[in-house]
Amino acid sequence: MITSKLTTKAQTTIPQPVRVALRLQPGDELTYEIDDQRVIIRKASRGGKMDDPFRTFSEWNSEADARAYGEL
Repeated sequence: MITSKLTTKAQTTIPQPVRVALRLQPGDELTYEIDDQRVIIRKASRGGKMDDPFRTFSEWNSEADARAYGEL
């Protein structure tokens, strides 16, 4: 079982195995579906190929880029 803690501001970190399974990247949106006593989390579908054309530029999606430009 994978768990995470809720902060006093009602925030949590999505555990790494979940991020990998959903192929999540910074800026991705999630959807939540409440089903009785459980919640189903899914990666939200984008509005189409034209939604973010720069998302396809993988050469600007490195760990070094995230460190250099993450606070902008």
